[in-house]
Amino acid sequence: MQGEFRTSFVREPNNLRHHPALVLNADYRPLSYYPLSLWTWQEAIKAKFLERVDIVAEYDQEVHSPSMSLKIPSVVVLKDYVKPQKRVAFTRFNLFLRDEFCCQYCGSRGDLTFDHVVPRARGGITSWENVVAACSRCNLKKGSKSLRQVHMSLRKPPRQPAAEELRNMGRRFPPNHLHETWVDFLYWDAELEA
Repeated sequence: MQGEFRTSFVREPNNLRHHPALVLNADYRPLSYYPLSLWTWQEAIKAKFLERVDIVAEYDQEVHSPSMSLKIPSVVVLKDYVKPQKRVAFTRFNLFLRDEFCCQYCGSRGDLTFDHVVPRARGGITSWENVVAACSRCNLKKGSKSLRQVHMSLRKPPRQPAAEELRNMGRRFPPNHLHETWVDFLYWDAELEA
């Protein structure tokens, strides 16, 4: 019994780390879809005590202090609205998200890098309109040549995405774990199919 109690006591803090809270804006939409806006359970509880959030849903598990016990929050909503950014940052992650995590030359997934459509060696610049996701094989094949020289074509022309477009794109790539209490809040504002 002594060893069993010690084992469960030692394991408990690690188990609690795996109870993230979905963070919703004051309009009940996630702050971001991809990556999904999540806080650790500790951050969610701290925000509740600082009166920055309301708890909307909870896990069955509890945390205890000497004077109280509290169910772990699974969904929290901010009390103050955070205005979404209008400008989309030009990052590798956002570029891959825009291109749906697939090579813009052959359509393969995985082993992605990025490629300048007009090579830098030929005056191409690093911008939304000139950089695409590419698999290593296609990137090596193209090298510093033009698309015409290597008989390659793009699946779609590269362009700067709007912030809302990128948020909607993120909905297509749910994280590996979706707690049942999150589902109602993730897609409630999605357009219904007729």
